[in-house]
Amino acid sequence: MKIEIGESLMLSWLRHVKECRIVQTNWKASPRWELQNRDILENLMERSSAFFQSKYGYNLYKGNSGLPQMITQAEIDVLGISFDADSIKSYAVDVAFHEAGLNYGAKEETVSRVVKKYIRTAMCLSGYYGFDTGSIIFASPKINPSIMEAINMCVSDILNVLHESGLNFDIRIIANEAFSDQILKPVLSALGDVSDTSELFMRSLQMYNLFSDKKPAKDSVKKSVSPYRISPALDKIEQDSLSGLDEMKIGAIVRNTFSRMLEDGKASEHEISLMQTKEYSKETFDIQYPLLVKAEKTDGSSPPRYYSSSIKINNENYFLCSEWFEVPANNDRPYLMKWIALHMK
Repeated sequence: MKIEIGESLMLSWLRHVKECRIVQTNWKASPRWELQNRDILENLMERSSAFFQSKYGYNLYKGNSGLPQMITQAEIDVLGISFDADSIKSYAVDVAFHEAGLNYGAKEETVSRVVKKYIRTAMCLSGYYGFDTGSIIFASPKINPSIMEAINMCVSDILNVLHESGLNFDIRIIANEAFSDQILKPVLSALGDVSDTSELFMRSLQMYNLFSDKKPAKDSVKKSVSPYRISPALDKIEQDSLSGLDEMKIGAIVRNTFSRMLEDGKASEHEISLMQTKEYSKETFDIQYPLLVKAEKTDGSSPPRYYSSSIKINNENYFLCSEWFEVPANNDRPYLMKWIALHMK
Protein backbone atom coordinates (compact mmCIF):
# COMPACT_ATOMS: atom_id res chain seq x y z
CA MET A 1 0.00 0.00 0.00
CA LYS A 2 1.28 3.45 -0.90
CA ILE A 3 2.23 5.53 2.12
CA GLU A 4 1.72 9.31 1.90
CA ILE A 5 3.83 11.43 4.25
CA GLY A 6 1.04 14.00 4.56
CA GLU A 7 -1.41 11.33 5.70
CA SER A 8 1.10 10.06 8.25
CA LEU A 9 1.54 13.59 9.61
CA MET A 10 -2.21 14.07 9.91
CA LEU A 11 -2.58 10.70 11.64
CA SER A 12 -0.09 11.88 14.27
CA TRP A 13 -1.86 15.25 14.52
CA LEU A 14 -5.24 13.65 15.19
CA ARG A 15 -3.81 11.14 17.67
CA HIS A 16 -1.53 13.38 19.73
CA VAL A 17 -2.85 16.92 19.24
CA LYS A 18 -6.60 16.34 18.90
CA GLU A 19 -6.38 13.21 21.09
CA CYS A 20 -8.57 11.10 18.82
CA ARG A 21 -8.90 7.59 20.24
CA ILE A 22 -9.78 6.16 16.82
CA VAL A 23 -7.85 7.19 13.71
CA GLN A 24 -7.89 5.60 10.27
CA THR A 25 -6.04 6.56 7.12
CA ASN A 26 -7.40 6.01 3.61
CA TRP A 27 -10.97 5.59 4.84
CA LYS A 28 -13.44 4.10 2.36
CA ALA A 29 -16.98 2.88 2.81
CA SER A 30 -17.81 -0.80 2.56
CA PRO A 31 -20.26 -1.64 -0.22
CA ARG A 32 -22.17 -3.66 2.40
CA TRP A 33 -22.87 -0.63 4.59
CA GLU A 34 -26.38 0.78 4.51
CA LEU A 35 -26.55 4.43 3.50
CA GLN A 36 -28.48 6.57 6.00
CA ASN A 37 -30.17 9.92 5.37
CA ARG A 38 -30.45 9.28 1.64
CA ASP A 39 -33.07 12.02 1.16
CA ILE A 40 -30.80 14.58 2.83
CA LEU A 41 -27.80 13.55 0.76
CA GLU A 42 -29.65 13.57 -2.55
CA ASN A 43 -31.00 17.01 -1.72
CA LEU A 44 -27.49 18.18 -0.83
CA MET A 45 -26.04 16.82 -4.06
CA GLU A 46 -28.72 18.51 -6.15
CA ARG A 47 -28.54 21.78 -4.22
CA SER A 48 -24.72 22.02 -4.26
CA SER A 49 -24.50 21.09 -7.93
CA ALA A 50 -26.94 23.82 -8.95
CA PHE A 51 -25.46 26.47 -6.64
CA PHE A 52 -21.80 26.12 -7.59
CA GLN A 53 -22.63 25.76 -11.28
CA SER A 54 -24.68 28.94 -11.17
CA LYS A 55 -22.33 31.08 -9.06
CA TYR A 56 -18.87 29.85 -10.11
CA GLY A 57 -19.39 27.69 -13.18
CA TYR A 58 -18.06 24.62 -11.33
CA ASN A 59 -19.35 21.24 -12.50
CA LEU A 60 -18.84 19.43 -9.20
CA TYR A 61 -20.15 16.00 -10.08
CA LYS A 62 -19.15 15.53 -13.70
CA GLY A 63 -18.67 11.88 -14.50
CA ASN A 64 -20.87 10.76 -11.60
CA SER A 65 -24.18 9.17 -12.55
CA GLY A 66 -25.76 9.83 -9.18
CA LEU A 67 -25.39 9.70 -5.40
CA PRO A 68 -24.50 5.97 -5.04
CA GLN A 69 -21.61 6.14 -7.51
CA MET A 70 -20.31 9.43 -6.18
CA ILE A 71 -20.30 8.48 -2.53
CA THR A 72 -18.93 4.94 -3.00
CA GLN A 73 -15.94 6.46 -4.81
CA ALA A 74 -15.22 8.74 -1.85
CA GLU A 75 -12.03 8.40 0.18
CA ILE A 76 -11.10 10.35 3.29
CA ASP A 77 -7.34 10.62 3.79
CA VAL A 78 -7.54 10.53 7.60
CA LEU A 79 -10.61 10.08 9.79
CA GLY A 80 -10.46 10.55 13.56
CA ILE A 81 -12.97 10.23 16.41
CA SER A 82 -12.43 11.84 19.82
CA PHE A 83 -14.42 11.24 22.98
CA ASP A 84 -14.79 14.13 25.43
CA ALA A 85 -16.91 13.55 28.53
CA ASP A 86 -20.36 12.86 27.05
CA SER A 87 -19.60 14.06 23.52
CA ILE A 88 -18.14 12.49 20.39
CA LYS A 89 -16.42 14.60 17.75
CA SER A 90 -15.32 13.58 14.29
CA TYR A 91 -12.41 14.96 12.28
CA ALA A 92 -12.21 14.24 8.56
CA VAL A 93 -9.03 15.43 6.86
CA ASP A 94 -7.98 15.54 3.25
CA VAL A 95 -4.34 16.51 2.85
CA ALA A 96 -2.47 17.45 -0.32
CA PHE A 97 1.27 17.98 -0.59
CA HIS A 98 2.30 19.48 -3.91
CA GLU A 99 5.81 20.91 -3.66
CA ALA A 100 5.12 23.68 -6.18
CA GLY A 101 1.73 24.49 -4.62
CA LEU A 102 -1.68 22.82 -4.70
CA ASN A 103 -2.46 21.91 -8.29
CA TYR A 104 -5.10 19.59 -9.75
CA GLY A 105 -4.86 21.24 -13.16
CA ALA A 106 -6.37 24.63 -14.03
CA LYS A 107 -7.33 26.99 -11.20
CA GLU A 108 -11.06 26.31 -11.63
CA GLU A 109 -10.51 22.54 -11.61
CA THR A 110 -8.34 22.75 -8.48
CA VAL A 111 -10.87 24.80 -6.52
CA SER A 112 -13.81 22.70 -7.80
CA ARG A 113 -12.13 19.51 -6.59
CA VAL A 114 -11.52 20.95 -3.13
CA VAL A 115 -15.15 22.05 -2.87
CA LYS A 116 -16.29 18.58 -3.94
CA LYS A 117 -14.02 16.97 -1.30
CA TYR A 118 -15.66 19.02 1.46
CA ILE A 119 -19.21 18.20 0.37
CA ARG A 120 -18.58 14.54 -0.35
CA THR A 121 -16.88 14.11 3.02
CA ALA A 122 -19.92 15.63 4.73
CA MET A 123 -22.08 13.14 2.84
CA CYS A 124 -19.95 10.23 4.06
CA LEU A 125 -20.09 11.34 7.70
CA SER A 126 -23.85 11.81 7.54
CA GLY A 127 -24.61 8.79 5.36
CA TYR A 128 -22.49 6.18 7.13
CA TYR A 129 -22.19 7.47 10.71
CA GLY A 130 -25.28 9.63 11.13
CA PHE A 131 -23.14 12.63 12.11
CA ASP A 132 -24.44 16.13 11.41
CA THR A 133 -21.61 17.94 13.20
CA GLY A 134 -17.85 17.59 13.21
CA SER A 135 -14.78 19.17 11.64
CA ILE A 136 -13.98 18.76 7.94
CA ILE A 137 -10.49 19.94 7.08
CA PHE A 138 -8.54 20.42 3.88
CA ALA A 139 -4.84 20.79 4.67
CA SER A 140 -1.87 21.60 2.50
CA PRO A 141 1.58 23.01 3.32
CA LYS A 142 1.58 25.16 0.19
CA ILE A 143 -1.30 26.80 -1.65
CA ASN A 144 -0.57 29.69 -3.95
CA PRO A 145 -2.39 32.97 -3.12
CA SER A 146 -4.85 32.98 -6.04
CA ILE A 147 -5.95 29.39 -5.30
CA MET A 148 -6.17 30.10 -1.57
CA GLU A 149 -8.31 33.16 -2.16
CA ALA A 150 -10.68 31.26 -4.46
CA ILE A 151 -11.10 28.40 -1.96
CA ASN A 152 -11.72 30.83 0.91
CA MET A 153 -14.44 32.51 -1.15
CA CYS A 154 -16.22 29.15 -1.40
CA VAL A 155 -16.01 28.18 2.28
CA SER A 156 -18.98 30.28 3.45
CA ASP A 157 -21.00 29.02 0.48
CA ILE A 158 -20.21 25.41 1.37
CA LEU A 159 -21.32 26.05 4.95
CA ASN A 160 -24.58 27.62 3.77
CA VAL A 161 -25.34 24.73 1.41
CA LEU A 162 -24.66 22.22 4.19
CA HIS A 163 -26.75 24.14 6.73
CA GLU A 164 -29.68 24.33 4.31
CA SER A 165 -29.57 20.53 4.22
CA GLY A 166 -29.53 20.28 8.02
CA LEU A 167 -25.79 19.57 8.35
CA ASN A 168 -23.75 21.75 10.71
CA PHE A 169 -20.18 20.68 10.02
CA ASP A 170 -17.29 23.05 10.68
CA ILE A 171 -15.31 23.64 7.48
CA ARG A 172 -11.63 24.55 7.77
CA ILE A 173 -8.72 25.08 5.42
CA ILE A 174 -5.26 24.91 6.98
CA ALA A 175 -2.47 25.91 4.65
CA ASN A 176 0.86 27.72 4.34
CA GLU A 177 1.97 29.35 7.64
CA ALA A 178 -1.15 28.09 9.37
CA PHE A 179 -0.18 24.54 8.36
CA SER A 180 3.14 25.02 10.12
CA ASP A 181 1.70 26.71 13.22
CA GLN A 182 -1.44 24.64 13.68
CA ILE A 183 -0.34 21.20 12.49
CA LEU A 184 3.41 20.73 12.12
CA LYS A 185 4.61 22.52 15.26
CA PRO A 186 2.11 20.89 17.63
CA VAL A 187 3.05 17.47 16.24
CA LEU A 188 6.73 18.22 16.82
CA SER A 189 5.86 18.98 20.44
CA ALA A 190 4.90 15.32 20.85
CA LEU A 191 7.93 13.98 19.01
CA GLY A 192 9.79 12.57 21.99
CA ASP A 193 6.87 10.57 23.37
CA VAL A 194 5.86 8.57 20.29
CA SER A 195 7.22 5.07 19.76
CA ASP A 196 4.59 3.63 17.43
CA THR A 197 6.42 2.40 14.35
CA SER A 198 3.28 2.90 12.24
CA GLU A 199 3.65 6.67 12.55
CA LEU A 200 6.17 7.04 9.77
CA PHE A 201 6.38 10.83 9.81
CA MET A 202 7.26 10.87 13.51
CA ARG A 203 9.65 7.94 13.26
CA SER A 204 11.52 9.51 10.35
CA LEU A 205 12.13 12.67 12.40
CA GLN A 206 13.23 10.60 15.38
CA MET A 207 15.73 8.80 13.16
CA TYR A 208 17.01 12.12 11.86
CA ASN A 209 17.44 13.38 15.43
CA LEU A 210 19.66 10.38 16.26
CA PHE A 211 22.31 11.88 14.01
CA SER A 212 21.48 15.56 14.23
CA ASP A 213 24.25 16.35 16.71
CA LYS A 214 26.92 14.45 14.77
CA LYS A 215 28.17 17.23 12.54
CA PRO A 216 30.95 16.37 10.09
CA ALA A 217 34.43 17.77 10.48
CA LYS A 218 34.87 21.11 8.77
CA ASP A 219 37.51 19.91 6.31
CA SER A 220 35.44 16.87 5.32
CA VAL A 221 32.45 18.82 4.06
CA LYS A 222 32.10 18.78 0.28
CA LYS A 223 30.02 21.22 -1.66
CA SER A 224 26.78 19.58 -2.76
CA VAL A 225 25.41 20.01 -6.25
CA SER A 226 21.89 19.24 -5.09
CA PRO A 227 19.63 22.26 -4.49
CA TYR A 228 17.70 20.35 -1.80
CA ARG A 229 18.67 19.80 1.82
CA ILE A 230 16.84 18.06 4.62
CA SER A 231 17.43 21.03 6.88
CA PRO A 232 19.31 24.33 6.53
CA ALA A 233 21.55 23.09 9.36
CA LEU A 234 21.92 19.91 11.35
CA ASP A 235 19.73 21.21 14.14
CA LYS A 236 17.63 18.86 16.20
CA ILE A 237 14.03 18.92 14.99
CA GLU A 238 11.71 19.85 17.84
CA GLN A 239 9.18 22.46 18.86
CA ASP A 240 9.88 24.88 21.69
CA SER A 241 7.55 27.83 21.05
CA LEU A 242 3.95 28.68 21.85
CA SER A 243 3.00 28.42 18.19
CA GLY A 244 0.25 25.92 17.63
CA LEU A 245 -0.62 25.25 21.26
CA ASP A 246 -4.10 26.64 20.60
CA GLU A 247 -4.75 23.52 18.51
CA MET A 248 -3.72 21.19 21.34
CA LYS A 249 -6.00 19.96 24.07
CA ILE A 250 -4.82 20.70 27.57
CA GLY A 251 -3.82 17.11 28.28
CA ALA A 252 -1.57 17.03 25.22
CA ILE A 253 0.07 20.30 26.29
CA VAL A 254 0.72 18.95 29.79
CA ARG A 255 2.18 15.65 28.61
CA ASN A 256 4.33 17.18 25.88
CA THR A 257 5.29 20.85 26.16
CA PHE A 258 4.82 21.34 29.91
CA SER A 259 6.47 18.10 31.05
CA ARG A 260 9.44 18.75 28.76
CA MET A 261 9.84 22.25 30.17
CA LEU A 262 9.97 20.81 33.69
CA GLU A 263 12.56 18.23 32.63
CA ASP A 264 14.60 20.95 30.92
CA GLY A 265 14.91 22.96 34.13
CA LYS A 266 12.46 25.77 33.33
CA ALA A 267 11.31 25.73 36.96
CA SER A 268 13.66 26.50 39.85
CA GLU A 269 14.34 23.97 42.60
CA HIS A 270 12.28 26.14 44.95
CA GLU A 271 9.32 26.09 42.56
CA ILE A 272 9.64 22.32 42.09
CA SER A 273 9.34 22.02 45.87
CA LEU A 274 6.22 24.22 45.86
CA MET A 275 4.71 22.18 43.01
CA GLN A 276 4.55 19.26 45.43
CA THR A 277 2.02 21.13 47.57
CA LYS A 278 -1.71 21.26 47.03
CA GLU A 279 -1.93 24.96 47.90
CA TYR A 280 0.61 26.18 45.35
CA SER A 281 -0.76 23.87 42.66
CA LYS A 282 -4.29 25.19 43.21
CA GLU A 283 -3.20 28.83 43.20
CA THR A 284 -0.89 28.55 40.18
CA PHE A 285 -2.61 25.95 37.99
CA ASP A 286 -6.14 25.76 39.46
CA ILE A 287 -5.81 21.98 39.87
CA GLN A 288 -7.07 20.13 42.92
CA TYR A 289 -4.00 17.98 43.65
CA PRO A 290 -0.25 18.60 44.00
CA LEU A 291 1.21 19.01 40.53
CA LEU A 292 4.14 16.70 41.31
CA VAL A 293 4.60 13.65 43.51
CA LYS A 294 8.04 12.13 44.03
CA ALA A 295 8.20 8.60 42.69
CA GLU A 296 10.15 7.44 45.74
CA LYS A 297 7.12 8.25 47.92
CA THR A 298 4.97 5.80 45.97
CA ASP A 299 7.61 3.09 45.50
CA GLY A 300 7.76 3.96 41.83
CA SER A 301 4.07 3.29 41.20
CA SER A 302 1.84 5.93 39.70
CA PRO A 303 -0.80 7.11 42.21
CA PRO A 304 -4.40 7.71 41.16
CA ARG A 305 -4.97 10.95 39.20
CA TYR A 306 -1.37 11.03 37.95
CA TYR A 307 0.10 10.01 34.61
CA SER A 308 1.49 6.49 34.54
CA SER A 309 4.93 7.48 33.22
CA SER A 310 7.24 9.51 35.44
CA ILE A 311 9.32 12.50 34.38
CA LYS A 312 12.86 13.25 35.52
CA ILE A 313 13.61 16.64 37.09
CA ASN A 314 17.04 17.37 38.55
CA ASN A 315 17.87 13.63 38.50
CA GLU A 316 14.75 12.71 40.47
CA ASN A 317 11.64 11.00 39.15
CA TYR A 318 8.21 12.58 39.63
CA PHE A 319 4.67 11.72 38.68
CA LEU A 320 2.73 14.54 37.05
CA CYS A 321 -0.92 15.28 37.89
CA SER A 322 -3.34 14.21 35.14
CA GLU A 323 -6.44 16.03 36.43
CA TRP A 324 -6.72 18.96 34.02
CA PHE A 325 -9.94 20.42 32.64
CA GLU A 326 -10.97 23.03 30.10
CA VAL A 327 -14.73 23.36 30.40
CA PRO A 328 -16.62 26.57 31.24
CA ALA A 329 -17.23 25.52 34.82
CA ASN A 330 -13.60 24.48 35.39
CA ASN A 331 -11.03 25.83 32.97
CA ASP A 332 -7.39 25.22 33.93
CA ARG A 333 -6.04 26.21 30.52
CA PRO A 334 -5.45 29.95 31.15
CA TYR A 335 -3.40 29.13 34.25
CA LEU A 336 -1.24 26.61 32.43
CA MET A 337 -0.71 28.85 29.40
CA LYS A 338 0.30 31.77 31.65
CA TRP A 339 2.95 29.61 33.34
CA ILE A 340 4.29 28.35 30.02
CA ALA A 341 4.48 31.87 28.56
CA LEU A 342 6.36 33.16 31.59
CA HIS A 343 8.86 30.28 31.58
CA MET A 344 9.31 29.68 27.86
CA LYS A 345 12.39 31.89 27.47
